[in-house]
Amino acid sequence: MRASRLVNLLLILQTRGGLTAAELADELEVSVRTVHRDVEALSAAGVPIYAERGPYGGIRLVDGYRTRLTGMTGDEAEAIFLSGLPGPAAELGLGTVVAAARLKVLAALPNELRSRASRLVERFHLDAAGWFHASEAVPHLAEIAECVWEGRMVDISYDRGGGEVTARTIGPLGLVLKAGVWYTVALVDGQIRTYRIARIQAITVLDAPVERPTAFDLATYWAESSAAYEREAVRQIVVVRVPEERLPRLAAAVGWPAVDAAERLDESDRDGWLHLRLALSWPDEIPGLFLGAGSSVEVLAPPELREHIIATAHRVLERYEPDVPRTGAGVEVVDRPTARVVAASGDEVRG
Repeated sequence: MRASRLVNLLLILQTRGGLTAAELADELEVSVRTVHRDVEALSAAGVPIYAERGPYGGIRLVDGYRTRLTGMTGDEAEAIFLSGLPGPAAELGLGTVVAAARLKVLAALPNELRSRASRLVERFHLDAAGWFHASEAVPHLAEIAECVWEGRMVDISYDRGGGEVTARTIGPLGLVLKAGVWYTVALVDGQIRTYRIARIQAITVLDAPVERPTAFDLATYWAESSAAYEREAVRQIVVVRVPEERLPRLAAAVGWPAVDAAERLDESDRDGWLHLRLALSWPDEIPGLFLGAGSSVEVLAPPELREHIIATAHRVLERYEPDVPRTGAGVEVVDRPTARVVAASGDEVRG
């Protein structure tokens, strides 16, 4: 345990420069006293490590010192190859670079670790994209990535949706790949904003450098902003009835998190179906979600949502059966014993 910690301390200093004992203690999840003991142990072993006092002091390695020691364990070697990087790296134009790097790491591993890593690549593959969702085109991804790396401001034309295109001058701070969608986190007029890269229609790289906030951490920002987005998203309360065995169909339409968090209502039902109260985001998309669920789910409330779904279902029926007129809430079938529409879900909606 201590040997692994000593290696980690050495590698942290080698990659990040000088740090205070408190910072190292937080990084290694030990006490400051333990850090000082580890520094003394490394020094006694011949590692050129030293501590500077004062407000700008810290624990450092002598300039130019590098170690070839990695201390890589079997699990760590496997983790390198159990990654979803090849696809995203290719989108960034780095596919061959990542492949070459993995080959070099594999060649540098001891025989035992090399065997374990190779076996993992043969038997595990990660594909994070959803079914029937091809990657969206991101023609300006490589340019944004270059600006992130070089710290350059850019002018962009951005599609805000609904045909509205706006001009922005942004300072890209980082890239995030979320569920197969690329985003850039950028500084705009002193505030940090998130932009979907596929919506960038044009880009002009500027000579002005990005004044990167000193305390900015991409992973922390993304976690906090994502949580805030989900917490503050507009939600609509919907009451539905559904057979218990058809819950997977409901979940396919609205998502398992919404189904798992749904309130089960103590209501009697003529068919023995469950009554659920759901809290759903993106109100404009909700009618389409339930239409996609077909007859597996019935919306009970709010009444305006129910009426919207009924009206849309009638329009769908009229599209496929133009000679079937609407009569009130029902459908009158003319010169036909049965009219039906097969929904995208595979369920039949009969008139």
